[in-house]
Amino acid sequence: MYGKVRARLRALACRDAGMVTSEYAMGIIAAVAFAVLLYEVVTSGQVKTELQNIVKRALSARM
Repeated sequence: MYGKVRARLRALACRDAGMVTSEYAMGIIAAVAFAVLLYEVVTSGQVKTELQNIVKRALSARM
């Protein structure tokens, strides 16, 4: 009985190893896509101007 359970667990572990790798790959692809989208938004004209205005106001603020 112990041998059968151990063999079954080993078979399941080997089968899931590829699935975990593919999940990591999909996660990396999604993260890169989000980073590209965020980069495009931040470097767009309007957002870039607003960020520059925020930095200018912060640097010229009196303490």
